[in-house]
Amino acid sequence: MVKLGPTPDAISTLLANPSPDGSSPIPEIVVEILDLRRNGNRYMFTASDGKMKLKGILSSNLSSMVDSGDFQNLGLVRVLEYTVNDIPGKPEKCMILIKCEMVSPAPEAEIESEFSKEEVKGEQVGIILKPKQDMVTKSANQIMHEQNGNMAPAARMAMTRRVHPIVSLNPYQGNWTIKVRVTNKGPMRTYTNARGQGCVFNVELTDEDGTEIQATMFNEAAKKFFEKFDLGKVYYVSKGSLKLANKKFSTLKNDYEMTLNENSEVDEVCDEEAFVPETKFDFVPIDMLGPHVNQKVLVDVIGVVTSVSPTMSIRRKSNNESIPKRDITIADESKKVVVVSLWNDLIELLDKVNQSPVVAIKSLRVGDYQGVSLSTLSKSSIVVDPDLPEAKRLKSWYDSEGKEVSMASVGSGMSPSASSGAWSMYSDRIPLSHLKDNPSLGEDKPVFFSVKAYIGPIKSDQTLWYRACKVCNKKVTVGDGGYWCEGCQKIAEECSLRYILLARAMDATSDVYLSMFNNEAEKIIGCSADELLIFSGSVLFRMNTMTRRGKG
Repeated sequence: MVKLGPTPDAISTLLANPSPDGSSPIPEIVVEILDLRRNGNRYMFTASDGKMKLKGILSSNLSSMVDSGDFQNLGLVRVLEYTVNDIPGKPEKCMILIKCEMVSPAPEAEIESEFSKEEVKGEQVGIILKPKQDMVTKSANQIMHEQNGNMAPAARMAMTRRVHPIVSLNPYQGNWTIKVRVTNKGPMRTYTNARGQGCVFNVELTDEDGTEIQATMFNEAAKKFFEKFDLGKVYYVSKGSLKLANKKFSTLKNDYEMTLNENSEVDEVCDEEAFVPETKFDFVPIDMLGPHVNQKVLVDVIGVVTSVSPTMSIRRKSNNESIPKRDITIADESKKVVVVSLWNDLIELLDKVNQSPVVAIKSLRVGDYQGVSLSTLSKSSIVVDPDLPEAKRLKSWYDSEGKEVSMASVGSGMSPSASSGAWSMYSDRIPLSHLKDNPSLGEDKPVFFSVKAYIGPIKSDQTLWYRACKVCNKKVTVGDGGYWCEGCQKIAEECSLRYILLARAMDATSDVYLSMFNNEAEKIIGCSADELLIFSGSVLFRMNTMTRRGKG
């Protein structure tokens, strides 16, 4: 039996000779492999000699060593060919391992702790190894099977897997593990499509940084994980897939959503101190709530409470249950106010607070009651007088001038909802970029808004007007003896011209093409279509006359 370990000062030797030229032999360099993980098509690791550590990337031609078990986490490797490069923008270096051989696989005995970057005092304990010729090669699957059989899943997962933040995930990543809390759990739902019946449910997961993502499970995966996911508990989640989020079915501000299948792994965190996710806010100013009316995505707001209504009881139609409700009015520096309806336990948060507190509210639904209104949901949360820069600035503004300013409701002057409830109109001014960033705007129901923009070129390669009936303004066709109107069912001797323009509108954020009809176009052009025709005819006549004179 041979007692071996990492070569003393191996990392210092690598850094001292970052690019061996082959003229002199490379000294004996044996390092321990830590934190082995896959990143795209490459494997990354950390090399350690017991005193120092160095980040490393395995050359693509060595990937098969990981698959065969010849390159293992916590194993010892002899470095035969390498190069050390600087990491752009960082004071670190990275070794690209080009050629190596395994000295020892991962030890069967549990290693109590990894070496720290600082110098380890005292005598280092070596690792008892078998001679190289007596080693038995094991596949990666065998090793994982043996390791999984001896470990407590959730506790050991933190030691053997790298936990990724949700914000770093994308559809093109390989293996990843996230540590998340279940902040919302939906009910099990059934559906029927061309392939038959199925079931589905989803959960909303939040990591320690406060980033959220929705995870959806269908059929067998839904049945497997529905009882396992409990609201408020913390889990390790891995072996899922990501895709672009369908904003019609997601209320979270994340470009991706997660799908878990029956092969995904979900392990509850029991032996570790559970974390409390940081509450992240993405505040929308009160005067910019208009574009969010009746939209799927929820909003966060911050404001000074200017009034609080008494608690009232609302009876739910579905089950005749009474629900406590309280309305508060909040204001911000836009000098607008909006009513927020608090439900259930949230009504108690403002019972014993100072006058005019600042409240930050997360996950609010924007409705069209009285033009614009806000309402809490089961997942909403309120922080009274939060320790945030926005709260301090808002409180300072309100104490110095806000309390004396006359403020109007953000919904004042807006048209009420149509009797059918199919659309809501708001008069808040929006930038043109909002139209381009939301291509589905207006698909399901008409949406009304106001913009401030400059009128650019008017498309001249199209007809600027059409012939219309002087009675009903509908389009007429030229017939025998006059103009035939389909609406009036008669022939008229005369007709009028009515505008139909396509003009380019521009503001500081973007540009779009606007279709304008007669009344609006007359305001832009400054005259009627009939007058423009006479004017353009006289201009053409003068231009033709000048051309003939020039030729003469």
